[in-house]
Amino acid sequence: MLNKDELRDLALILKSRYPIVMIETLEEQNVIHLLSRACSLDDFPFFVWNAVEGLRRYSRPEVIAQTFELEEVLRHIHHTAQNGVYALFDAQPWIDDNPLMLRYIRQIAMSFNETARTLVLVSNKISLPEEISRMSATFRPAPPSLADLRLVFREEISEWTRHYGTPPRGTQEIADLMVQQMLGMYKDDARRLIRQCLEDDGAITMKDVARVLQHKHESLADGGTIQLETSLERFENVGGQAHLKRWLELRREVFLKPETAEGIDMPRGVLLLGVQGSGKSLAAKAVAGSWNVPLLRLDFGALYNKFHGETERNLREALKTAGRMEPCVLWLDEIEKGIASDDGSGDGGVSRRVLATFLTWMNERKRRVFLVATANDISRLPPELLRKGRFDEIFFVDLPDAPTRSEIFRIHLAKRKCAPENFDLESLSNTSEGFSGAEIEQVIIAALYEARATKEPLSTNHLVEELRATRPLSRIRAEEVQALRRWAKERTVMAN
Repeated sequence: MLNKDELRDLALILKSRYPIVMIETLEEQNVIHLLSRACSLDDFPFFVWNAVEGLRRYSRPEVIAQTFELEEVLRHIHHTAQNGVYALFDAQPWIDDNPLMLRYIRQIAMSFNETARTLVLVSNKISLPEEISRMSATFRPAPPSLADLRLVFREEISEWTRHYGTPPRGTQEIADLMVQQMLGMYKDDARRLIRQCLEDDGAITMKDVARVLQHKHESLADGGTIQLETSLERFENVGGQAHLKRWLELRREVFLKPETAEGIDMPRGVLLLGVQGSGKSLAAKAVAGSWNVPLLRLDFGALYNKFHGETERNLREALKTAGRMEPCVLWLDEIEKGIASDDGSGDGGVSRRVLATFLTWMNERKRRVFLVATANDISRLPPELLRKGRFDEIFFVDLPDAPTRSEIFRIHLAKRKCAPENFDLESLSNTSEGFSGAEIEQVIIAALYEARATKEPLSTNHLVEELRATRPLSRIRAEEVQALRRWAKERTVMAN
């Protein structure tokens, strides 16, 4: 299916008389078809070249003699009086560090007004020196739309059904989710992946959705700065945080199906501030798990580089990778450790440049990337990051109250196959005042070891004894916790 907007944009570039056009893509056939149609609109002669087949006019099978080497091709184009569009595929290896190739390209470009010959360089990655790139235009084919991918999916399902005489197993809900997760992939890659899933077991299942996500993440590898988190949660496994859950539920459909919410701004993200262990990270995992979208974690440790400009470039590439994984949740855990308030004097200005790059992305991003940032120390965050509009909302995740502590005990006991109804949850809730959710979980783990050592089933007494032997962070660092709660009371929205 030809994208009319792409065709119009490419035709406009050619008509604008740029001597060089750069197209970065892996889908050669799609580009050839697009270039052919764009050239035919204005009767531009169209030629194609690669090192295996040589140079030929696209509409003819005959290869022009002695045009298999790039040097021969460029020499031919330079000396010919034939105007037109010349598409050169995978020429980058011959161009790199080759002054002769670069000179030929520059000569052809500079003589464009005498003979209109447009060089179209098509490759996965293209890099030209500034003196040549300034004479060029860049055309970026749009990734397949959701409608394009649905068509590919239907075609492969129809082909499977025709070949085997029966449709594959699976539900429409899972099929829709799988297609949704293919956004950002090339059509050919999506087609091959669908075939792999079908050939595996004749069904489309959640296992195949996970396979799509893993393949997509691996194909967009960015050096490890973006990690795909596989251990997701659901909100039913998160104790408390009722206000946060409702806020997110109201925005779920708008984020996943923006076409159904015309006139409503896309949800952009939240900052979760709170005491350590209060469930901020769990909430980030639950957003992705409940929305059925991938969760990506930005690793600040892998981001920073000692060479000038490399850290900012790493961040831009990481954010670009997140965009290609849309729709997704991008998790910045303990953001204050990666983007801290700093005047830049101690690190040559890297921290300020990273902040500027990140703020620009936050303001200008168009992709469906929902940002969930967690922080323990708000004082270390720059005020620019907290300005209204950067995040949709700042939530404070406080220490759990009595009903929430009871719910947390229930969740973690059930997760470890201990029937919650066999425990005095009210007593446990009262005894655990001041404990965070993470500390309650660790109490249950420690009590299970004690029960195992005495060869007894876990009981309320085991848990009470462990609670009394534990000093929670809210007591160890009481002044800091109280200061944080006072600050948040007037400046944030309570998650619970």
